[in-house]
Amino acid sequence: MTDEQRFTSVWDAIEDTAAEAENMRLRSSLMMALDQHIRKQGWTQAEAAKRLGVTQPRISDLSRGKIGLFGLDTLVNMAVAAGLHVELKVVDAA
Repeated sequence: MTDEQRFTSVWDAIEDTAAEAENMRLRSSLMMALDQHIRKQGWTQAEAAKRLGVTQPRISDLSRGKIGLFGLDTLVNMAVAAGLHVELKVVDAA
C-alpha cells in the first residue's frame, strides 16, 4: 500500500510554497476570464491587443495559457481595459 499525498489544487502540488500556489491560482483565473471574454466578444487577436493595450503576441501567449509570462498587475490591467471588473475575496485558509 502506498501513501498518497493529496492536494487541494494542481497549483498546491507543483508550487513550492502556499504563496506561490495562490499567486498561480489567481493568475490562472484571470487568464481564463480574459480569454473567455475575448472569445465571447468575437475579437481577433489583433483587435483584442489594441483594446487591451498590448501586442498581438501577448494575446497569443494569453490564449495559449503561458502563465509564466504574466504577472498579476498586468492581468488586472488587461481585465480592466477589456471592461471587466476584478474582485478579490480574502478568507481564512482552511
